Amino acid sequence: MAPHPIDASNVRFSRPAADMLAASVAQPRIICCEEIDGKRWNYLVDVKEPRMSRRSSSLKAMSLQSPGTPIDELFAFIRSYVVPEGFPDSVTPSYVPYMTWRALKHFFGGAMGVFTTRALLTSVGASKNSAISGAVAINWILKDGAGRAGKMLYSRQGKKFDYDLKQLRFAGDLMMELGAGLELATSAVPHLFLPLACLANVAKNVGAVTSTSTRTPIYKAYAKGENIGDVTAKGECVGNIADLLGTGLSILVSKSNPSLVASFAFLSCGYVLSSYQEVRSIVLHTMNRARFSVAVDCFLKTGSVPSLKEGNAKENIFSFPWSKQTSIVLGSRFGEAFQEPSAFLALEPLFEKETYILTYNPSKGNIYALLKNKAKSDDILKAAFHAHMLLHVLNLSIVKQSSRKCMHHSQSYLNSNLSNHLLPTPVDIVDHVAESYKAVSSFYEDFKRKAADQGWIMSDSLINPGRARLCTVDKN
Repeated sequence: MAPHPIDASNVRFSRPAADMLAASVAQPRIICCEEIDGKRWNYLVDVKEPRMSRRSSSLKAMSLQSPGTPIDELFAFIRSYVVPEGFPDSVTPSYVPYMTWRALKHFFGGAMGVFTTRALLTSVGASKNSAISGAVAINWILKDGAGRAGKMLYSRQGKKFDYDLKQLRFAGDLMMELGAGLELATSAVPHLFLPLACLANVAKNVGAVTSTSTRTPIYKAYAKGENIGDVTAKGECVGNIADLLGTGLSILVSKSNPSLVASFAFLSCGYVLSSYQEVRSIVLHTMNRARFSVAVDCFLKTGSVPSLKEGNAKENIFSFPWSKQTSIVLGSRFGEAFQEPSAFLALEPLFEKETYILTYNPSKGNIYALLKNKAKSDDILKAAFHAHMLLHVLNLSIVKQSSRKCMHHSQSYLNSNLSNHLLPTPVDIVDHVAESYKAVSSFYEDFKRKAADQGWIMSDSLINPGRARLCTVDKN
């Protein structure tokens, strides 16, 4: 169940936070440093009056690097498409020569494809005229080239193929279905064959790269030993057999000239339903953002962690990675989490010994977990657990305040009130962060132990935090 949204008007920081800022800052100074992919920013307090107050101070971000040249920006853009995130530390040294020879192989293969396609079209009588057959071949190559371009662009999803495997797998199948529909549309508007065929190929190649990228992790989850190659080969064989049977049956049925649209609609429904059930049946041992949320919510409500099968079954397949609808943001930028220096200075001492800082931004309605540059996998998991704990504490506080005013109302009406932000009682966010911090100290290790007992792999977090990290402020 999705957590209830929290009304921004009900949340405030305690007044001592502003007093703390007034006492600690007498002139503009750096209060935080942030790093993203090697680039750094300092956040400064801009004081407008001699006497500091929350309204008279503001945050200002200052970049510590000179603006990049257009060439640098171009190389950075290309790099984001052709090398994995974290390169070269994220791969072995043999990766570069392998990919170099692989690129050369595909270069020569693509060049050969132009001539072989032209020869094939000529052999089936597309045209005896060499100029016309060449034009037809070029159109066909453009169609295939558009598909390859779409595959290349979509490959920038990168680690999301690991983090949100199920969601992207299902989205890829939907793209395959969209491509098939566009191919069908070419028969209705043949004069638009090339643009429709290009779009269809883009959609189908996006689906293909998704299927290829997510195939190995899925088979790996089912292989009990060093037999992933065997499991993969047999799985692909089953898929090919089913594909051949479907092709043969459709050939037999097509001889009776059924309605093309009706047949396609029926088969599309079967394809999408089968794809959804296929993805739903996958049982992964690792915790991504969705499965982690399911496990923590269950733990906070019942004191137990769901089994692998139960946790995977409750994962929301429709929460696609590009969706921004979330109550918790991990690894966020400083400017997204804080608009006022008083809020940061009030919470910073609480997390002095931690590798993260947690806050709630009333203006955006989200909980933000800012990670420090020393944060490791377990630290990120702890920050995510703390964020869910804070959300749980805030919702409980609002429910308690509401129940004192609405004792005579039903639970459904209470939930409606929560959804419509009808609770006027203010919440002191600093006190609740401190309360949730104590709860995390008591329950986090217990959560990890129970998750491990159920078979969840906690050592390698796949909850996809942002790349921003808080770093030590340079005093110089």
